[in-house]
Amino acid sequence: MLRRMSTRTVETRPPSFPQVKADRPIVPEAGKHWQVVCGDAGHWRVGLYSPANASAEACAELEQHDCPEFFILLSGRVTLVLVREGKLVQQELEQGRPVLVECPHNGFCPGGPNTGVALVVERDSFETIYRPAAEWLTGAGR
Repeated sequence: MLRRMSTRTVETRPPSFPQVKADRPIVPEAGKHWQVVCGDAGHWRVGLYSPANASAEACAELEQHDCPEFFILLSGRVTLVLVREGKLVQQELEQGRPVLVECPHNGFCPGGPNTGVALVVERDSFETIYRPAAEWLTGAGR
């Protein structure tokens, strides 16, 4: 049975990150799609993004925050699926070249689930709208 996706909004409020010991290595869990690793309450949080999707077609739902997100590739390959000018486009992340994302987006690892990792910096307080990809496109009847 197919589950029909619907639009939903999620609020993230501080503190929205785990407590860690300062001045010591942070050990993230391997193979997680998204994990917030630390932050500064009321300001920012940092997470590791390693998409479980292996293709653009698997990105059935896109998200958009009410603030920008900073992405930079740490390892492997990660490609973002973005809505630009009402169309889906793919933006492969390149090591050493950050991308600031404000549009609806999702992502995938072309090498297979969780084979790439990007560092993401975002605010500690924001709202996110999740919607089926097709509904973000021009002419989708929004």
